[in-house]
Amino acid sequence: MAIETITHFHFCCGLGAGAKGFNQANPRVGNLEGKFECLGGIDVAPSAIRDFKTLTGVDGTLMDLFTRDQYTRFHGKEPLKEWKEATPVDIRNAAKNQTPNVVFISSPCKGASGLLSQTKAATPKYQALNELTLRCVWLMIEAWKDDPVDLIVFENVPRLATRGRHLLDQISQLLSLAGYAVSETTHDCGEIGGLAQSRKRFLLVARHIEKVPPFLYQPTYKGLRSVGSVLDRMPLPGDKRGGVMHRVPRLQWKTWVRLAFVEAGKDWRSLERLAMEDGYLRDYVIMPEHRNGYMGVNDWNESMGTVAGKSKPTNGNFSVADPRGNGFASKYAVTHFDRSSGTVIAGSTTGQGAFAVADPRPGMKRQKGDSYYGGGHYGVIPWDGSCGAVSAAASHDNGRWSVADPRLPKATEKCLAVIRSLDGTWHRPFTTLELAALQSLIEPEEYLELDGLNDEAWRERIGNAVPPSAAKAIAEVMGTTILLARSGETFLLSNASVWVKPMAIALSIGGIQ
Repeated sequence: MAIETITHFHFCCGLGAGAKGFNQANPRVGNLEGKFECLGGIDVAPSAIRDFKTLTGVDGTLMDLFTRDQYTRFHGKEPLKEWKEATPVDIRNAAKNQTPNVVFISSPCKGASGLLSQTKAATPKYQALNELTLRCVWLMIEAWKDDPVDLIVFENVPRLATRGRHLLDQISQLLSLAGYAVSETTHDCGEIGGLAQSRKRFLLVARHIEKVPPFLYQPTYKGLRSVGSVLDRMPLPGDKRGGVMHRVPRLQWKTWVRLAFVEAGKDWRSLERLAMEDGYLRDYVIMPEHRNGYMGVNDWNESMGTVAGKSKPTNGNFSVADPRGNGFASKYAVTHFDRSSGTVIAGSTTGQGAFAVADPRPGMKRQKGDSYYGGGHYGVIPWDGSCGAVSAAASHDNGRWSVADPRLPKATEKCLAVIRSLDGTWHRPFTTLELAALQSLIEPEEYLELDGLNDEAWRERIGNAVPPSAAKAIAEVMGTTILLARSGETFLLSNASVWVKPMAIALSIGGIQ
């Protein structure tokens, strides 16, 4: 088997997830085997460049790709004196002065994202950000105009096809003039990468007509997995084996309560179905469960037992399920453990995208006969009482090692909480490490720590990433096309479909008529 090296380079590379996926690809045609080699990547964020080296083993280049005018419109001020515009020479230097076989462009997508209002998207700031799409393509063409890149992959959010239509038309025209056949399509990263999230993206593919005659075939459809198939291979949140990225985010107390009432697989609209009276929740209130006479809770509509001399919650049925709880409204979505999640986005902390999961694993469904039933297990000490001797094995589940703390958090105070939801699971946010696994940045059993010590920054870089598994699927078919060209073949007998009919025409006859 002869090994053929296929090089790739990345504009707006982020933390290197797309590059990592390309490195994993292993296309084969006849006696040729493709081995992908990363020449580097460019990004404006120092933390992303440091992560790029971690994920790919290759140095990236810190570089601002804005023109001076774009910089000024985006930042609202002129750049510093030492700032300079990137040139085609700078691009070649960043790629080790080699011509890559494949260039992957993943420009910032905030300006075309559906999470941004049309009004805000039309402002000079976000128009300048959108223009980076055209700027990157121009720099790439100019950098290698004497030795064109074989294949180009340009990906972004689907809405770019409408909000950035004028830019895409200019990009297609530039590429056509440079000798490329161009086609646009969309794909779901989750379906071609076998992910546990649905992540729809816009895709533009260009082939240099003279250098690459063969078809580009469609990646194998793998379908979506459930989030549980990924998370079940990971330790529970907070387990030290997961590291600092595997901690549950601190949320406002009222957010925890809202999440508990969102049905698994549903979103904030579940809350609209709760019965309210005079601004209060009619049917539910957070109270302890009834367990064999201890911490007993009386139904609101039934009579209670005898009032004893020691009528406390811990020694009898001396609590009531008071329906007069506070009302609330929110916008949160909870993913069912057996289903795929929404798209992991850079802001998966506020209710959009892959936000929360109904986790059935914490053992919150209590059964008679379990070890915690019986003398002292899960014992709770009153705030004004003293506890027994602190033993070497003192833990919450093997004695009276918990306290009834009266200092309840305010509704807006951030805290960690575990509330058993109506379906018997823990409705909680995904941890940052879980989002990385859902993005296929790591295998669920792997450990990861990105640059810095900030969950919000980590989540933004993870949410902006191209899933490596999806990038690998794209690289496999592109590598196959390149190997066909190198072997002199123009057609591959395969069960795989040609990737989208308009693209098939573009890649076979040299352009869309």
